[in-house]
Amino acid sequence: MNNLPNFLNYGYEIIEELGRNREGGRITWKGKKIETNTEVVIKQFCFASAGSSWSGFKAYEREIQVLQNLNHPGIPRYLGSFPTENGFCLLQEYINAPSLAVSRSFEPENIKTIAIKILEILVYLQHLIPPIIHQDLKPENILVDNDLNVYVIDFGFARIGTNEVANSSMIKGTPGFISPEQVRKPTEASDLYSLGATLICLLTGKKSTEIQDLTGENNPYKIEFQHLLPRLSLRFIQWLAKMVEPSQKDRYKNAAEALETLKPLYVIRYPEVQRSQSELKFQANQIGEKIPKTVTLTNSIPETVLEGELWVAPHPNDPPHTPDTHTWISLTPKRFTGNKAEIRITVDTSKLLAAKVYQREMILRTNAVPETLSFIVKVQTAAFPIEKKKIPYLAVALILIIATALGWFLSSALGMINLLFHQTGQWLDGNAILSFFVVIAIVGFFIILLGIARIEKYNDRLIFYLSLFGALGFFASFVVLEFFIKANIIQAILAMIACTLVGFVLAWLLNGLVAIFHENTRQQRLSRGMTPIISLLTIGMGMASGIGFNIGFLNPYILLALAGTSLPLAIMILYPQFKQAKLIAKYRKAEKEQHLIQP
Repeated sequence: MNNLPNFLNYGYEIIEELGRNREGGRITWKGKKIETNTEVVIKQFCFASAGSSWSGFKAYEREIQVLQNLNHPGIPRYLGSFPTENGFCLLQEYINAPSLAVSRSFEPENIKTIAIKILEILVYLQHLIPPIIHQDLKPENILVDNDLNVYVIDFGFARIGTNEVANSSMIKGTPGFISPEQVRKPTEASDLYSLGATLICLLTGKKSTEIQDLTGENNPYKIEFQHLLPRLSLRFIQWLAKMVEPSQKDRYKNAAEALETLKPLYVIRYPEVQRSQSELKFQANQIGEKIPKTVTLTNSIPETVLEGELWVAPHPNDPPHTPDTHTWISLTPKRFTGNKAEIRITVDTSKLLAAKVYQREMILRTNAVPETLSFIVKVQTAAFPIEKKKIPYLAVALILIIATALGWFLSSALGMINLLFHQTGQWLDGNAILSFFVVIAIVGFFIILLGIARIEKYNDRLIFYLSLFGALGFFASFVVLEFFIKANIIQAILAMIACTLVGFVLAWLLNGLVAIFHENTRQQRLSRGMTPIISLLTIGMGMASGIGFNIGFLNPYILLALAGTSLPLAIMILYPQFKQAKLIAKYRKAEKEQHLIQP
Protein backbone atom coordinates (compact mmCIF):
# COMPACT_ATOMS: atom_id res chain seq x y z
CA MET A 1 0.00 0.00 0.00
CA ASN A 2 2.93 2.35 0.64
CA ASN A 3 3.85 2.23 -3.07
CA LEU A 4 0.44 3.44 -4.15
CA PRO A 5 0.16 7.16 -4.93
CA ASN A 6 -2.00 9.33 -2.74
CA PHE A 7 -4.69 11.15 -4.68
CA LEU A 8 -6.98 11.77 -1.72
CA ASN A 9 -6.53 15.51 -2.14
CA TYR A 10 -8.09 15.15 -5.56
CA GLY A 11 -10.98 13.09 -4.23
CA TYR A 12 -9.75 9.71 -5.47
CA GLU A 13 -8.49 6.60 -3.73
CA ILE A 14 -6.20 4.11 -5.47
CA ILE A 15 -7.33 0.48 -5.28
CA GLU A 16 -4.78 -1.40 -7.41
CA GLU A 17 -2.43 -1.10 -10.35
CA LEU A 18 -3.79 -2.21 -13.70
CA GLY A 19 -0.65 -1.80 -15.80
CA ARG A 20 2.22 0.49 -16.71
CA ASN A 21 4.19 1.65 -19.71
CA ARG A 22 7.65 2.52 -18.45
CA GLU A 23 8.86 4.00 -21.74
CA GLY A 24 5.79 6.15 -22.05
CA GLY A 25 5.88 7.16 -18.41
CA ARG A 26 2.30 6.03 -17.92
CA ILE A 27 0.82 3.96 -15.09
CA THR A 28 -2.80 2.85 -15.10
CA TRP A 29 -4.58 2.53 -11.77
CA LYS A 30 -7.94 1.30 -10.68
CA GLY A 31 -9.36 3.91 -8.36
CA LYS A 32 -12.48 5.03 -6.64
CA LYS A 33 -14.10 8.42 -6.46
CA ILE A 34 -14.57 8.98 -2.73
CA GLU A 35 -17.61 11.23 -3.04
CA THR A 36 -19.72 8.80 -5.10
CA ASN A 37 -17.90 5.51 -4.40
CA THR A 38 -17.68 5.05 -8.20
CA GLU A 39 -14.86 2.98 -9.63
CA VAL A 40 -12.74 4.79 -12.22
CA VAL A 41 -9.56 4.30 -14.23
CA ILE A 42 -6.77 6.74 -13.37
CA LYS A 43 -4.02 7.07 -15.97
CA GLN A 44 -1.02 8.72 -14.40
CA PHE A 45 1.39 10.44 -16.83
CA CYS A 46 4.82 11.20 -15.36
CA PHE A 47 7.31 13.58 -17.00
CA ALA A 48 10.69 12.11 -17.78
CA SER A 49 12.60 14.28 -15.31
CA ALA A 50 11.60 15.92 -12.10
CA GLY A 51 11.06 19.65 -12.22
CA SER A 52 10.61 19.72 -16.01
CA SER A 53 8.50 22.45 -17.49
CA TRP A 54 4.72 22.21 -17.41
CA SER A 55 4.65 23.33 -20.99
CA GLY A 56 4.48 19.63 -21.94
CA PHE A 57 1.07 19.43 -20.39
CA LYS A 58 -0.21 22.00 -22.88
CA ALA A 59 0.54 19.57 -25.71
CA TYR A 60 -2.02 17.18 -24.27
CA GLU A 61 -4.76 19.66 -23.54
CA ARG A 62 -6.12 19.98 -27.10
CA GLU A 63 -6.12 16.24 -27.55
CA ILE A 64 -7.90 15.75 -24.22
CA GLN A 65 -10.48 18.19 -25.50
CA VAL A 66 -11.07 15.86 -28.48
CA LEU A 67 -11.06 12.65 -26.40
CA GLN A 68 -13.63 13.99 -24.00
CA ASN A 69 -16.02 14.46 -26.92
CA LEU A 70 -15.92 10.78 -27.85
CA ASN A 71 -19.34 9.24 -27.33
CA HIS A 72 -19.58 5.55 -28.12
CA PRO A 73 -20.68 2.64 -25.88
CA GLY A 74 -17.55 0.75 -26.89
CA ILE A 75 -15.16 3.49 -25.70
CA PRO A 76 -14.84 4.18 -21.95
CA ARG A 77 -16.05 7.73 -21.23
CA TYR A 78 -13.57 10.48 -20.46
CA LEU A 79 -14.29 11.79 -16.96
CA GLY A 80 -11.69 14.54 -16.52
CA SER A 81 -8.09 15.15 -15.46
CA PHE A 82 -6.02 16.78 -12.74
CA PRO A 83 -2.33 17.78 -12.43
CA THR A 84 0.11 16.05 -10.12
CA GLU A 85 3.54 17.03 -8.78
CA ASN A 86 5.39 15.36 -11.68
CA GLY A 87 2.73 15.11 -14.38
CA PHE A 88 -1.02 14.76 -14.60
CA CYS A 89 -3.76 12.14 -14.34
CA LEU A 90 -6.50 11.33 -16.82
CA LEU A 91 -9.78 9.87 -15.55
CA GLN A 92 -11.91 7.42 -17.50
CA GLU A 93 -14.91 5.17 -16.92
CA TYR A 94 -13.96 1.81 -15.40
CA ILE A 95 -15.11 -1.27 -17.36
CA ASN A 96 -15.36 -4.48 -15.38
CA ALA A 97 -14.18 -6.80 -18.14
CA PRO A 98 -10.90 -8.63 -18.80
CA SER A 99 -8.83 -7.89 -21.86
CA LEU A 100 -8.40 -10.35 -24.69
CA ALA A 101 -4.87 -10.95 -23.41
CA VAL A 102 -6.40 -12.97 -20.58
CA SER A 103 -6.52 -16.60 -21.65
CA ARG A 104 -10.10 -17.52 -22.56
CA SER A 105 -11.79 -19.80 -25.04
CA PHE A 106 -14.09 -18.26 -27.64
CA GLU A 107 -16.06 -20.09 -30.28
CA PRO A 108 -15.24 -18.96 -33.84
CA GLU A 109 -18.69 -17.40 -34.21
CA ASN A 110 -18.09 -15.41 -31.00
CA ILE A 111 -14.81 -14.16 -32.40
CA LYS A 112 -16.66 -12.94 -35.46
CA THR A 113 -19.07 -11.08 -33.17
CA ILE A 114 -16.11 -9.47 -31.38
CA ALA A 115 -14.59 -8.49 -34.74
CA ILE A 116 -17.85 -6.87 -35.86
CA LYS A 117 -18.13 -4.82 -32.68
CA ILE A 118 -14.51 -3.63 -32.90
CA LEU A 119 -15.04 -2.65 -36.53
CA GLU A 120 -18.15 -0.71 -35.55
CA ILE A 121 -16.02 1.24 -33.06
CA LEU A 122 -13.39 1.88 -35.75
CA VAL A 123 -16.07 3.03 -38.17
CA TYR A 124 -17.21 5.55 -35.55
CA LEU A 125 -13.66 6.80 -35.03
CA GLN A 126 -12.93 7.03 -38.76
CA HIS A 127 -16.12 8.97 -39.44
CA LEU A 128 -15.18 11.69 -36.96
CA ILE A 129 -13.86 14.99 -38.26
CA PRO A 130 -10.95 14.78 -38.08
CA PRO A 131 -10.80 10.94 -38.01
CA ILE A 132 -9.02 9.12 -35.21
CA ILE A 133 -6.58 6.26 -35.80
CA HIS A 134 -5.96 4.17 -32.71
CA GLN A 135 -2.50 2.87 -33.75
CA ASP A 136 -2.23 0.32 -30.93
CA LEU A 137 -5.01 -2.24 -31.33
CA LYS A 138 -3.96 -5.50 -29.69
CA PRO A 139 -5.49 -8.03 -27.27
CA GLU A 140 -4.35 -6.02 -24.23
CA ASN A 141 -6.27 -2.93 -25.39
CA ILE A 142 -9.57 -4.67 -26.09
CA LEU A 143 -11.91 -5.56 -23.21
CA VAL A 144 -14.65 -8.18 -23.62
CA ASP A 145 -17.10 -9.16 -20.89
CA ASN A 146 -19.08 -12.37 -20.52
CA ASP A 147 -21.91 -10.96 -22.65
CA LEU A 148 -19.48 -10.22 -25.50
CA ASN A 149 -19.70 -6.49 -24.97
CA VAL A 150 -16.53 -5.05 -26.49
CA TYR A 151 -14.54 -1.97 -25.43
CA VAL A 152 -11.48 -0.38 -27.02
CA ILE A 153 -9.15 1.32 -24.55
CA ASP A 154 -5.79 3.10 -24.40
CA PHE A 155 -5.73 5.88 -26.97
CA GLY A 156 -2.26 6.89 -25.82
CA PHE A 157 -0.78 6.40 -29.28
CA ALA A 158 -3.81 7.59 -31.19
CA ARG A 159 -3.51 9.98 -34.10
CA ILE A 160 -6.18 12.61 -34.63
CA GLY A 161 -6.00 13.82 -38.17
CA THR A 162 -2.33 14.61 -38.62
CA ASN A 163 -1.61 14.93 -34.87
CA GLU A 164 -0.79 12.33 -32.26
CA VAL A 165 -2.37 12.23 -28.82
CA ALA A 166 0.99 11.57 -27.17
CA ASN A 167 4.56 11.71 -28.33
CA SER A 168 6.12 9.83 -25.47
CA SER A 169 7.28 6.89 -27.56
CA MET A 170 9.15 6.58 -30.82
CA ILE A 171 7.35 3.28 -31.61
CA LYS A 172 3.69 3.97 -32.21
CA GLY A 173 2.20 0.54 -31.57
CA THR A 174 3.26 -2.97 -30.59
CA PRO A 175 5.56 -5.13 -32.75
CA GLY A 176 3.60 -7.82 -34.55
CA PHE A 177 0.50 -5.61 -34.68
CA ILE A 178 2.02 -2.69 -36.58
CA SER A 179 1.42 -2.37 -40.30
CA PRO A 180 4.39 -1.39 -42.49
CA GLU A 181 3.05 2.07 -43.34
CA GLN A 182 2.38 2.88 -39.69
CA VAL A 183 6.07 3.63 -39.13
CA ARG A 184 5.85 6.46 -41.67
CA LYS A 185 2.26 7.60 -42.03
CA PRO A 186 -0.62 5.57 -40.59
CA THR A 187 -3.94 5.44 -42.43
CA GLU A 188 -7.39 4.10 -41.72
CA ALA A 189 -6.23 0.74 -43.09
CA SER A 190 -3.49 0.58 -40.43
CA ASP A 191 -5.89 -0.28 -37.61
CA LEU A 192 -7.31 -3.07 -39.80
CA TYR A 193 -3.92 -4.80 -39.88
CA SER A 194 -3.74 -4.59 -36.08
CA LEU A 195 -7.26 -5.94 -35.71
CA GLY A 196 -6.51 -8.80 -38.11
CA ALA A 197 -3.44 -9.78 -36.09
CA THR A 198 -5.54 -9.65 -32.90
CA LEU A 199 -8.17 -11.95 -34.39
CA ILE A 200 -5.46 -14.38 -35.49
CA CYS A 201 -4.23 -14.50 -31.90
CA LEU A 202 -7.74 -15.37 -30.70
CA LEU A 203 -8.34 -18.00 -33.38
CA THR A 204 -4.96 -19.72 -33.05
CA GLY A 205 -4.54 -19.35 -29.28
CA LYS A 206 -1.32 -17.35 -29.72
CA LYS A 207 -0.29 -14.74 -27.16
CA SER A 208 0.54 -11.21 -28.25
CA THR A 209 4.23 -11.91 -27.80
CA GLU A 210 3.94 -15.00 -30.06
CA ILE A 211 2.29 -13.43 -33.08
CA GLN A 212 5.66 -12.79 -34.67
CA ASP A 213 6.25 -16.56 -34.72
CA LEU A 214 3.76 -16.68 -37.60
CA THR A 215 5.58 -14.15 -39.76
CA GLY A 216 7.95 -15.12 -42.54
CA GLU A 217 11.70 -14.59 -42.56
CA ASN A 218 11.65 -12.68 -45.84
CA ASN A 219 8.70 -10.51 -44.88
CA PRO A 220 8.20 -9.89 -41.15
CA TYR A 221 4.80 -8.31 -41.86
CA LYS A 222 3.39 -11.34 -43.69
CA ILE A 223 1.41 -13.47 -41.21
CA GLU A 224 1.00 -17.11 -42.26
CA PHE A 225 -1.90 -18.53 -40.29
CA GLN A 226 -4.11 -20.43 -42.76
CA HIS A 227 -2.64 -23.86 -41.98
CA LEU A 228 -3.59 -23.47 -38.32
CA LEU A 229 -7.31 -22.97 -39.04
CA PRO A 230 -8.58 -25.90 -41.13
CA ARG A 231 -12.10 -25.69 -39.70
CA LEU A 232 -12.74 -22.14 -40.82
CA SER A 233 -14.59 -21.32 -44.01
CA LEU A 234 -12.49 -20.39 -47.01
CA ARG A 235 -14.26 -17.05 -47.42
CA PHE A 236 -13.61 -16.02 -43.84
CA ILE A 237 -9.96 -17.07 -44.21
CA GLN A 238 -9.74 -14.90 -47.33
CA TRP A 239 -11.27 -11.97 -45.46
CA LEU A 240 -8.81 -12.34 -42.59
CA ALA A 241 -5.86 -12.71 -44.97
CA LYS A 242 -6.86 -9.46 -46.67
CA MET A 243 -7.00 -7.70 -43.29
CA VAL A 244 -3.31 -8.48 -42.62
CA GLU A 245 -1.93 -7.92 -46.11
CA PRO A 246 1.45 -6.15 -45.72
CA SER A 247 0.74 -3.87 -48.66
CA GLN A 248 -1.78 -1.21 -47.75
CA LYS A 249 -3.34 -1.21 -51.23
CA ASP A 250 -4.19 -4.92 -50.86
CA ARG A 251 -6.08 -4.38 -47.59
CA TYR A 252 -9.59 -3.06 -47.13
CA LYS A 253 -9.38 0.69 -47.41
CA ASN A 254 -11.31 1.40 -44.19
CA ALA A 255 -13.29 -0.21 -41.40
CA ALA A 256 -16.66 0.30 -43.10
CA GLU A 257 -15.61 -1.76 -46.12
CA ALA A 258 -14.14 -4.52 -43.95
CA LEU A 259 -17.30 -4.60 -41.80
CA GLU A 260 -19.72 -4.93 -44.72
CA THR A 261 -17.63 -7.72 -46.20
CA LEU A 262 -17.48 -9.61 -42.90
CA LYS A 263 -21.15 -9.51 -41.91
CA PRO A 264 -22.52 -12.12 -44.36
CA LEU A 265 -19.60 -14.53 -43.95
CA TYR A 266 -19.78 -17.80 -42.04
CA VAL A 267 -16.76 -18.56 -39.89
CA ILE A 268 -16.96 -22.34 -39.67
CA ARG A 269 -16.35 -24.30 -42.85
CA TYR A 270 -19.74 -25.68 -43.86
CA PRO A 271 -20.77 -27.61 -46.95
CA GLU A 272 -22.26 -25.54 -49.72
CA VAL A 273 -25.27 -26.88 -51.61
CA GLN A 274 -25.38 -26.41 -55.37
CA ARG A 275 -28.63 -27.45 -57.06
CA SER A 276 -29.07 -28.54 -60.64
CA GLN A 277 -32.39 -26.69 -60.61
CA SER A 278 -34.62 -24.89 -58.14
CA GLU A 279 -37.89 -25.27 -60.05
CA LEU A 280 -39.20 -28.55 -61.45
CA LYS A 281 -41.87 -28.57 -64.15
CA PHE A 282 -43.84 -31.74 -64.87
CA GLN A 283 -46.02 -32.10 -67.99
CA ALA A 284 -48.42 -35.05 -68.16
CA ASN A 285 -49.44 -36.31 -71.59
CA GLN A 286 -52.08 -38.77 -70.39
CA ILE A 287 -54.35 -39.29 -67.43
CA GLY A 288 -52.77 -41.20 -64.56
CA GLU A 289 -49.22 -40.80 -65.83
CA LYS A 290 -46.32 -41.08 -63.40
CA ILE A 291 -43.62 -38.53 -64.27
CA PRO A 292 -40.09 -38.79 -62.85
CA LYS A 293 -37.44 -36.10 -62.66
CA THR A 294 -34.02 -36.02 -61.01
CA VAL A 295 -32.45 -33.21 -58.97
CA THR A 296 -28.69 -33.31 -58.38
CA LEU A 297 -27.24 -31.80 -55.20
CA THR A 298 -23.48 -31.25 -54.97
CA ASN A 299 -21.02 -29.88 -52.43
CA SER A 300 -17.71 -28.37 -53.61
CA ILE A 301 -16.27 -27.37 -50.24
CA PRO A 302 -13.27 -29.58 -49.40
CA GLU A 303 -13.01 -31.46 -46.11
CA THR A 304 -16.78 -31.31 -45.57
CA VAL A 305 -19.55 -33.88 -46.11
CA LEU A 306 -23.04 -32.85 -47.15
CA GLU A 307 -25.94 -34.36 -45.23
CA GLY A 308 -29.60 -33.57 -45.59
CA GLU A 309 -33.20 -34.56 -46.15
CA LEU A 310 -35.94 -33.46 -48.52
CA TRP A 311 -39.68 -33.42 -47.95
CA VAL A 312 -42.84 -31.87 -49.37
CA ALA A 313 -44.17 -28.90 -47.46
CA PRO A 314 -47.77 -29.15 -46.17
CA HIS A 315 -50.48 -27.76 -48.43
CA PRO A 316 -54.12 -27.12 -47.44
CA ASN A 317 -55.49 -29.15 -50.38
CA ASP A 318 -53.29 -32.20 -49.79
CA PRO A 319 -54.32 -34.98 -47.41
CA PRO A 320 -52.35 -35.01 -44.15
CA HIS A 321 -48.90 -36.45 -44.61
CA THR A 322 -45.61 -36.88 -42.78
CA PRO A 323 -42.14 -35.78 -43.96
CA ASP A 324 -41.55 -39.39 -45.05
CA THR A 325 -44.73 -39.87 -47.08
CA HIS A 326 -46.80 -37.83 -49.51
CA THR A 327 -49.98 -38.66 -51.38
CA TRP A 328 -48.81 -37.96 -54.92
CA ILE A 329 -45.14 -36.87 -54.76
CA SER A 330 -42.52 -39.46 -53.89
CA LEU A 331 -38.83 -38.78 -53.18
CA THR A 332 -36.02 -41.32 -53.47
CA PRO A 333 -33.94 -41.12 -51.37
CA LYS A 334 -35.45 -38.77 -48.81
CA ARG A 335 -32.24 -38.60 -46.76
CA PHE A 336 -28.70 -38.61 -48.09
CA THR A 337 -25.07 -38.34 -47.03
CA GLY A 338 -22.38 -37.48 -49.55
CA ASN A 339 -21.08 -34.65 -51.67
CA LYS A 340 -23.17 -35.66 -54.67
CA ALA A 341 -26.74 -36.82 -54.28
CA GLU A 342 -29.30 -37.53 -56.98
CA ILE A 343 -32.88 -37.25 -55.73
CA ARG A 344 -35.53 -38.86 -57.91
CA ILE A 345 -38.86 -37.02 -57.70
CA THR A 346 -41.90 -38.84 -59.09
CA VAL A 347 -45.31 -37.21 -59.52
CA ASP A 348 -48.33 -39.54 -59.65
CA THR A 349 -51.01 -37.67 -61.61
CA SER A 350 -53.61 -40.40 -61.05
CA LYS A 351 -54.51 -38.58 -57.81
CA LEU A 352 -54.96 -35.22 -59.58
CA LEU A 353 -57.67 -33.54 -61.61
CA ALA A 354 -57.29 -33.36 -65.37
CA ALA A 355 -56.27 -30.17 -67.17
CA LYS A 356 -55.13 -28.42 -63.98
CA VAL A 357 -51.92 -26.74 -62.80
CA TYR A 358 -50.57 -27.77 -59.39
CA GLN A 359 -47.81 -26.02 -57.46
CA ARG A 360 -46.17 -27.34 -54.32
CA GLU A 361 -43.07 -26.50 -52.31
CA MET A 362 -40.37 -28.95 -51.27
CA ILE A 363 -38.05 -28.17 -48.36
CA LEU A 364 -34.39 -29.19 -48.35
CA ARG A 365 -32.67 -29.11 -44.96
CA THR A 366 -28.94 -29.80 -44.79
CA ASN A 367 -25.88 -29.18 -42.66
CA ALA A 368 -24.82 -26.58 -45.22
CA VAL A 369 -25.24 -22.84 -45.25
CA PRO A 370 -27.96 -21.75 -45.65
CA GLU A 371 -29.54 -24.56 -43.68
CA THR A 372 -32.80 -24.72 -45.64
CA LEU A 373 -33.61 -24.29 -49.31
CA SER A 374 -36.88 -24.64 -51.17
CA PHE A 375 -37.84 -26.18 -54.50
CA ILE A 376 -40.94 -25.29 -56.47
CA VAL A 377 -42.82 -28.18 -58.09
CA LYS A 378 -45.21 -27.28 -60.93
CA VAL A 379 -47.40 -29.96 -62.49
CA GLN A 380 -49.57 -29.60 -65.60
CA THR A 381 -51.94 -32.55 -65.77
CA ALA A 382 -53.20 -34.02 -69.04
CA ALA A 383 -56.35 -32.73 -70.68
CA PHE A 384 -59.65 -34.61 -70.39
CA PRO A 385 -61.34 -36.18 -72.27
CA ILE A 386 -58.20 -37.99 -73.33
CA GLU A 387 -57.00 -37.25 -76.82
CA LYS A 388 -57.20 -40.79 -78.12
CA LYS A 389 -54.22 -42.09 -80.01
CA LYS A 390 -56.23 -43.13 -83.01
CA ILE A 391 -54.68 -45.14 -85.78
CA PRO A 392 -55.21 -43.51 -89.22
CA TYR A 393 -57.06 -46.50 -90.57
CA LEU A 394 -57.44 -45.03 -94.06
CA ALA A 395 -53.65 -44.64 -94.41
CA VAL A 396 -53.09 -48.15 -93.03
CA ALA A 397 -55.65 -49.60 -95.43
CA LEU A 398 -54.06 -47.76 -98.36
CA ILE A 399 -50.59 -49.07 -97.47
CA LEU A 400 -51.99 -52.58 -97.05
CA ILE A 401 -53.77 -52.54 -100.43
CA ILE A 402 -50.76 -51.20 -102.34
CA ALA A 403 -48.34 -53.57 -100.60
CA THR A 404 -50.67 -56.53 -101.39
CA ALA A 405 -50.89 -55.51 -105.03
CA LEU A 406 -47.14 -55.07 -105.31
CA GLY A 407 -46.54 -58.41 -103.59
CA TRP A 408 -48.87 -60.13 -106.05
CA PHE A 409 -47.30 -58.30 -109.00
CA LEU A 410 -43.69 -59.02 -108.02
CA SER A 411 -44.35 -62.68 -107.24
CA SER A 412 -46.18 -63.02 -110.56
CA ALA A 413 -43.34 -61.26 -112.39
CA LEU A 414 -40.83 -63.55 -110.76
CA GLY A 415 -42.78 -66.59 -111.82
CA MET A 416 -43.15 -65.28 -115.36
CA ILE A 417 -39.41 -64.59 -115.65
CA ASN A 418 -38.60 -68.00 -114.27
CA LEU A 419 -41.01 -69.60 -116.74
CA LEU A 420 -39.72 -67.53 -119.66
CA PHE A 421 -36.02 -68.25 -119.19
CA HIS A 422 -36.11 -71.82 -117.89
CA GLN A 423 -38.97 -73.30 -119.93
CA THR A 424 -40.21 -75.36 -116.98
CA GLY A 425 -43.63 -76.04 -115.54
CA GLN A 426 -42.54 -74.99 -112.01
CA TRP A 427 -42.29 -71.25 -111.80
CA LEU A 428 -40.86 -71.18 -108.24
CA ASP A 429 -39.20 -73.73 -106.01
CA GLY A 430 -38.83 -73.64 -102.20
CA ASN A 431 -35.37 -72.07 -102.22
CA ALA A 432 -36.54 -69.32 -104.53
CA ILE A 433 -39.46 -68.53 -102.19
CA LEU A 434 -37.12 -68.37 -99.20
CA SER A 435 -34.75 -66.07 -101.09
CA PHE A 436 -37.64 -63.89 -102.14
CA PHE A 437 -38.65 -63.38 -98.52
CA VAL A 438 -35.09 -62.30 -97.80
CA VAL A 439 -35.47 -59.75 -100.58
CA ILE A 440 -38.71 -58.49 -99.06
CA ALA A 441 -37.02 -58.12 -95.67
CA ILE A 442 -34.23 -56.04 -97.22
CA VAL A 443 -36.75 -53.81 -98.99
CA GLY A 444 -38.71 -53.34 -95.78
CA PHE A 445 -35.57 -52.34 -93.89
CA PHE A 446 -34.76 -49.60 -96.37
CA ILE A 447 -38.35 -48.42 -96.39
CA ILE A 448 -38.13 -47.88 -92.63
CA LEU A 449 -34.96 -45.86 -93.12
CA LEU A 450 -36.72 -43.77 -95.73
CA GLY A 451 -39.72 -43.19 -93.52
CA ILE A 452 -37.52 -42.07 -90.62
CA ALA A 453 -35.63 -39.78 -92.99
CA ARG A 454 -38.91 -38.18 -94.02
CA ILE A 455 -40.05 -37.94 -90.38
CA GLU A 456 -36.82 -36.21 -89.39
CA LYS A 457 -37.44 -33.70 -92.23
CA TYR A 458 -34.33 -34.35 -94.26
CA ASN A 459 -34.31 -32.70 -97.69
CA ASP A 460 -35.90 -34.36 -100.70
CA ARG A 461 -32.55 -34.97 -102.42
CA LEU A 462 -31.42 -37.16 -99.54
CA ILE A 463 -34.73 -39.05 -99.58
CA PHE A 464 -34.37 -39.58 -103.34
CA TYR A 465 -30.93 -41.11 -102.97
CA LEU A 466 -32.06 -43.29 -100.10
CA SER A 467 -35.00 -44.49 -102.18
CA LEU A 468 -32.73 -45.27 -105.09
CA PHE A 469 -30.34 -47.09 -102.76
CA GLY A 470 -33.23 -49.13 -101.37
CA ALA A 471 -34.38 -50.04 -104.86
CA LEU A 472 -30.88 -51.06 -105.94
CA GLY A 473 -30.58 -53.19 -102.83
CA PHE A 474 -33.73 -54.99 -103.84
CA PHE A 475 -32.50 -55.72 -107.33
CA ALA A 476 -29.04 -56.73 -106.22
CA SER A 477 -30.76 -59.32 -104.06
CA PHE A 478 -32.89 -60.31 -107.05
CA VAL A 479 -29.73 -60.91 -109.10
CA VAL A 480 -28.46 -63.18 -106.35
CA LEU A 481 -31.79 -64.96 -106.50
CA GLU A 482 -31.48 -65.46 -110.24
CA PHE A 483 -27.98 -66.86 -109.89
CA PHE A 484 -29.22 -69.04 -107.04
CA ILE A 485 -31.69 -70.71 -109.45
CA LYS A 486 -28.89 -71.00 -111.98
CA ALA A 487 -29.85 -68.33 -114.52
CA ASN A 488 -27.24 -67.20 -117.00
CA ILE A 489 -25.70 -63.72 -116.88
CA ILE A 490 -27.84 -62.30 -119.68
CA GLN A 491 -30.99 -63.50 -117.96
CA ALA A 492 -29.86 -61.94 -114.68
CA ILE A 493 -29.09 -58.58 -116.32
CA LEU A 494 -32.40 -58.53 -118.14
CA ALA A 495 -34.19 -59.40 -114.91
CA MET A 496 -32.42 -56.60 -113.05
CA ILE A 497 -33.22 -54.02 -115.74
CA ALA A 498 -36.82 -55.14 -116.01
CA CYS A 499 -37.45 -55.04 -112.28
CA THR A 500 -35.34 -51.98 -111.34
CA LEU A 501 -38.14 -49.65 -112.39
CA VAL A 502 -40.68 -51.69 -110.46
CA GLY A 503 -38.48 -51.74 -107.36
CA PHE A 504 -37.78 -48.03 -107.54
CA VAL A 505 -41.49 -47.26 -107.80
CA LEU A 506 -42.10 -49.63 -104.87
CA ALA A 507 -39.51 -47.93 -102.64
CA TRP A 508 -40.57 -44.42 -103.57
CA LEU A 509 -44.30 -45.07 -103.26
CA LEU A 510 -44.08 -46.85 -99.94
CA ASN A 511 -41.74 -44.16 -98.63
CA GLY A 512 -44.33 -41.53 -99.46
CA LEU A 513 -47.05 -43.57 -97.79
CA VAL A 514 -44.98 -43.91 -94.62
CA ALA A 515 -44.49 -40.13 -94.55
CA ILE A 516 -48.21 -39.53 -95.02
CA PHE A 517 -48.95 -42.09 -92.33
CA HIS A 518 -46.61 -40.31 -89.94
CA GLU A 519 -48.18 -36.91 -90.59
CA ASN A 520 -51.60 -38.32 -89.74
CA THR A 521 -50.42 -40.06 -86.60
CA ARG A 522 -48.31 -37.11 -85.47
CA GLN A 523 -51.40 -34.91 -85.31
CA GLN A 524 -53.12 -37.56 -83.21
CA ARG A 525 -50.24 -37.92 -80.73
CA LEU A 526 -49.16 -41.38 -81.82
CA SER A 527 -45.61 -41.91 -80.57
CA ARG A 528 -42.80 -41.56 -83.09
CA GLY A 529 -41.53 -45.06 -82.37
CA MET A 530 -44.86 -46.67 -83.36
CA THR A 531 -44.99 -45.01 -86.79
CA PRO A 532 -42.25 -46.99 -88.61
CA ILE A 533 -43.15 -50.22 -86.76
CA ILE A 534 -46.81 -50.12 -87.82
CA SER A 535 -45.72 -49.12 -91.33
CA LEU A 536 -43.36 -52.10 -91.58
CA LEU A 537 -45.90 -54.56 -90.23
CA THR A 538 -48.55 -53.29 -92.63
CA ILE A 539 -46.18 -53.52 -95.60
CA GLY A 540 -45.04 -57.01 -94.59
CA MET A 541 -48.58 -58.22 -94.15
CA GLY A 542 -49.58 -56.80 -97.53
CA MET A 543 -46.58 -58.29 -99.36
CA ALA A 544 -47.19 -61.69 -97.76
CA SER A 545 -50.87 -61.54 -98.73
CA GLY A 546 -50.02 -60.64 -102.32
CA ILE A 547 -47.61 -63.56 -102.63
CA GLY A 548 -50.20 -65.81 -100.97
CA PHE A 549 -52.68 -65.05 -103.76
CA ASN A 550 -50.16 -66.52 -106.21
CA ILE A 551 -48.69 -69.53 -104.43
CA GLY A 552 -51.48 -70.26 -101.95
CA PHE A 553 -52.07 -69.27 -98.34
CA LEU A 554 -51.38 -72.78 -97.07
CA ASN A 555 -47.70 -72.42 -97.88
CA PRO A 556 -45.85 -72.59 -94.51
CA TYR A 557 -43.74 -69.54 -95.37
CA ILE A 558 -46.83 -67.50 -96.16
CA LEU A 559 -48.54 -68.61 -92.95
CA LEU A 560 -45.45 -67.70 -90.95
CA ALA A 561 -45.19 -64.29 -92.60
CA LEU A 562 -48.89 -63.52 -92.05
CA ALA A 563 -48.77 -64.60 -88.40
CA GLY A 564 -45.55 -62.66 -87.77
CA THR A 565 -47.05 -59.42 -89.11
CA SER A 566 -50.79 -59.53 -88.44
CA LEU A 567 -50.67 -60.50 -84.74
CA PRO A 568 -48.23 -57.75 -83.65
CA LEU A 569 -50.12 -55.25 -85.81
CA ALA A 570 -53.43 -56.16 -84.18
CA ILE A 571 -51.92 -55.81 -80.70
CA MET A 572 -50.42 -52.41 -81.48
CA ILE A 573 -53.73 -51.16 -82.86
CA LEU A 574 -56.05 -52.57 -80.19
CA TYR A 575 -53.98 -52.27 -76.98
CA PRO A 576 -53.77 -48.43 -76.89
CA GLN A 577 -57.57 -48.26 -77.23
CA PHE A 578 -57.99 -50.74 -74.38
CA LYS A 579 -55.49 -48.87 -72.20
CA GLN A 580 -57.17 -45.53 -72.82
CA ALA A 581 -60.59 -46.93 -71.98
CA LYS A 582 -59.22 -48.36 -68.74
CA LEU A 583 -57.65 -45.01 -67.77
CA ILE A 584 -60.89 -43.16 -68.49
CA ALA A 585 -62.89 -45.56 -66.34
CA LYS A 586 -60.42 -45.27 -63.48
CA TYR A 587 -60.45 -41.47 -63.64
CA ARG A 588 -64.24 -41.31 -63.72
CA LYS A 589 -64.47 -43.57 -60.69
CA ALA A 590 -61.96 -41.48 -58.68
CA GLU A 591 -63.74 -38.29 -59.73
CA LYS A 592 -67.10 -39.69 -58.69
CA GLU A 593 -65.80 -40.82 -55.30
CA GLN A 594 -64.10 -37.42 -54.79
CA HIS A 595 -60.67 -38.94 -54.29
CA LEU A 596 -58.95 -36.45 -56.60
CA ILE A 597 -56.90 -33.63 -55.06
CA GLN A 598 -57.61 -29.99 -55.81
CA PRO A 599 -54.79 -27.76 -57.17
